[in-house]
Amino acid sequence: MEYIERKYYINKIQPFISQNIIKVITGQRRVGKSYFLLQIIDKLKSINPKIQVIHINKELHKYKHIKTDDDLIRYIKSFKTSKAAILIDEIQEIENFENALRSLQAEQNYDIYCTGSNANLLSGELATFLSGRYIKIEIYPLSFLEFLEFNKLPNTHESLKLYMRYGGHPYIKHLELNDEIVFDYLKNIYQTILLKDIVSRNNIRNIRFLNDLSYFIADNIGNLVSAKKISDYLKSQKIKISNQAVLNYLYFLSDAFLVHSIKRYDIKGKRSFEIGEKYYFNDIGLRNSITGFKSDDIAKITENMIFNHLKMLGYEIKIGKFNDKEIDFVCVKQNKKMYIQATTYLNSKKEVEREFGNLLKIKDNFPKWVVSLDDIKLDSYNGIEHLTLKEFLSKEL
Repeated sequence: MEYIERKYYINKIQPFISQNIIKVITGQRRVGKSYFLLQIIDKLKSINPKIQVIHINKELHKYKHIKTDDDLIRYIKSFKTSKAAILIDEIQEIENFENALRSLQAEQNYDIYCTGSNANLLSGELATFLSGRYIKIEIYPLSFLEFLEFNKLPNTHESLKLYMRYGGHPYIKHLELNDEIVFDYLKNIYQTILLKDIVSRNNIRNIRFLNDLSYFIADNIGNLVSAKKISDYLKSQKIKISNQAVLNYLYFLSDAFLVHSIKRYDIKGKRSFEIGEKYYFNDIGLRNSITGFKSDDIAKITENMIFNHLKMLGYEIKIGKFNDKEIDFVCVKQNKKMYIQATTYLNSKKEVEREFGNLLKIKDNFPKWVVSLDDIKLDSYNGIEHLTLKEFLSKEL
């Protein structure tokens, strides 16, 4: 099957290929996990052309008989081979799959890969159950550079506008880039995530509330929210629901990779705040398909895209608070740390002083950047660099 290789993820998984450790690949529906498995199969065959590959896609009817861990073991053992690569797509559809994974991995004859569409596929007790036996790699929608490659577009401001509008779902490369076609496709993905990955998996009955909550988050990306604030808003819309129910539903949205949450962090006190979070959509195109693409939302969209790029690159991200000032993103990865301020346009001296001034108050020596939607890069300001959004999204930080 023809595909475009996603080199960033192949490089991440390369050290673990053919190793006796379970490779767990997670991510939102339709971001390319199935095609990534095909890329892994090709890598395996390039290493060993005679390798036995057992590929199970639980979204295909032919594998509907594999319902439990016992069914999975039976199917694997039906292949008369002492060694094989096992690749299982949407493994969460198999009941007690973790029992089968641990058993197969213990035999040390299988190179195991599996995908799933929920963030906590292996968490809590499952993580303990398989402790030390797996690594997890999350697949994200296309980065900006991938979007350009998939859609055969130049790295221009006009291409950036298309990315800001339609996001990074890979299948969009097959569609005409106009609102009616792309947003219809994205709305179908959104409904599938809601119904299959949230409603069905969590036995949710109040689907209207789930939709209302999704819309509220989509309309408030980049704003501090809390369960109480959401509950109060819904009460004003004549929808009565408890704070705990709101928290549960927010968890379900995050678990299905629809949104990500980040907490506030006191830079001086070096502690996290328990109340108040910001939410960002995993794919900005899905967000725009829910609320519509509005020029008034450019600041929100810009901030969301900066967050997504940092998240894809593996940074732990928090909202920074420094005295009475807010730093949009405090980003940490291993021994790296940086601060980023997001804005739309730096059109006046006042705007420049405000955005750069917040960062100037932090006196450590870690990199500090202001990222804006301007298409011309400004000179550094008292040692703080300016990056255009296009430049920022083209960097591997």
